[in-house]
Amino acid sequence: MSDRERRSFAFVRAADAPEDRKMIGHAAVFNQVTDIGGWFRERVMPGAFTDSIQADDIRALFNHNPDYVLGRNTAKTLTLSEDADGLKTVIDPPDTQFARDLAVSIGRGDITQMSFAFQVLEEEWTRGEKEQLDLRSIKKVRLFDVSPVTFPAYEGTDIALRSHKAWAESQPQVTPAPQPDPTVLPSLAYRRQLLTRGY
Repeated sequence: MSDRERRSFAFVRAADAPEDRKMIGHAAVFNQVTDIGGWFRERVMPGAFTDSIQADDIRALFNHNPDYVLGRNTAKTLTLSEDADGLKTVIDPPDTQFARDLAVSIGRGDITQMSFAFQVLEEEWTRGEKEQLDLRSIKKVRLFDVSPVTFPAYEGTDIALRSHKAWAESQPQVTPAPQPDPTVLPSLAYRRQLLTRGY
């Protein structure tokens, strides 16, 4: 697809053993200005991914290569959401040789970047002052994939290997609503009934 673009991001941190892990981080960060090949500056605005992550079929790949699929949102092996920092990415990689090799490379710090492939649907351009490059603010995209990559274009994001257990323990715990005592309900109902009768 001719209008497909890719952007890369940095910082992958090592964590848990590769045989029991998720790849968790941010595939994009908001409001970070970067130079795109000396042609223009660019930043991603909050909300740019909201519609796409709800509607589109998105993959997690390695180096944008469709031969190396790490996850897919429609299969629930890739979870994408926007938080205060950017595009939060949670990949549940397959138990395959290439995914295990990638986990080792991430753990060693050899792979320390991510990238995302996208099509711009809404943008805003600001002319650069003096010798500054023009600035493109990306406001809405169609997202195709997120990928750990060898070389980044952006700096400032994060991705880490975390065990399934550690990830589960980090999730917000929902406290069940207290259940009414069935032995109390009849008396309360009876009192309400008496009150409505004027006693």
